[in-house]
This record gives sequence, structure tokens and C-alpha cells, in this order.
Amino acid sequence: MELYFSPLACSLATRMALYEAGAPATFTRVDLKAQRLADGRDFAAINPLRQVPVLRMDDGELLFQNAAILQHVASTAAPGLAPAEAPGRARLAQWLSFISSELHTGFFSLQFARETSESVKAFARTRVAPHFAYLERHLTGRDYLLDRFTVADAYLATVLNWTRVAGPDLRDWPAVQAYHQRVLARPAVAKAFGEELAMYTEEQRQPAAK
Repeated sequence: MELYFSPLACSLATRMALYEAGAPATFTRVDLKAQRLADGRDFAAINPLRQVPVLRMDDGELLFQNAAILQHVASTAAPGLAPAEAPGRARLAQWLSFISSELHTGFFSLQFARETSESVKAFARTRVAPHFAYLERHLTGRDYLLDRFTVADAYLATVLNWTRVAGPDLRDWPAVQAYHQRVLARPAVAKAFGEELAMYTEEQRQPAAK
């Protein structure tokens, strides 16, 4: 498998899952600002939507959308990162959908988009509190979203990283904060996050292209 990624983007969740599973994979970095790969190729030729992650599967086909990629990785390379039974799979899909729609797209994407007006960002901030309250209730007394670490935890930990820039303050949600710290302390997750944080930090030091 080949993962097209950008440092600290949602593609980090797939790197976490692959490291957790010890699954072989190659990683191709995408410059999302320039929309180019390291060799100069136009990223739109890989994904017309110009978004990461993209997964090139073992048969050469390309797979888009984070939730779909995570479920594919769990099915083919990391079976321990998803429930085996149908009800558990449904709960996994439920959490992936919640993270994708209510947190990633419904809040963080709006906060990070340059085109988003301040009034829309403020409105999104008022709408996100109930979602964190829902997480707080669910995670109180639990280690993970399901009965063990799954690809949904990799995705949620990834988007919770973004609260450091976009809010909300996780100190207001102690069970969520403890959960985030617990997931980031997992060796494979810490390795994936550390590698991409180093890439992102170096990227920010580079002079802007003229």
C-alpha cells in the first residue's frame, strides 16, 4: 500500500493505524499548498478533489476519503483495529461518521479554511460544544471509543490534535483530554505523531515560495 499524506493532516490517522499493525506501506508526501508531490507531479492527477489521504491499494486502485481508507486498512492490514462482528463494525462506522461529519468537516475544516468568515467560524464554535459534551459523556470511564483501540481512535486523536490551534480548550473536557493523552502515549501513535510533527515543524521554517 502507498499512502499519500500531508504532515498532521487527517492522513495521520492512517499512518497511526499502519504503525499499530506493523503493516508494510510506503508514504508519499503531498504539498497541499502547491498541490504537488515531491517529484513535481500535479497532485490533481492522483486525486481530482486535491485532498489527502489517498491510498493506493495493493491492486493499484486508488481509494479516497479518510473513513473508507481507515476501514480498508482495518480489513486488510490491521484486523485487530476493527471489531470482527457486524454490530461492532456498525458502531465503528458510526464513530467514523461522527468524527468526519460533526468534528472534522463540521468544525475544524471551517476554522482552518481561509475563505471562512469570522462570523461563520464563531457560529461553528457555538455548534461544537454539544459534540464535545457527547464525547465527554461517552469517554467518562472508558479507555477508547469501543472496547479497545480501533481506527476510530486514530482518527479522533488526529482531529483532537487540531484543538491546539482551533480550540476548544480540552481542559474544559477532562475525559476527552485524558483520552487524547492516553491515545497519544501509545508507542505506535507517538511514533507516527512525532514523525509528522517534525515534518510539519520543518515545513513551517521554510521560506514562503514567491
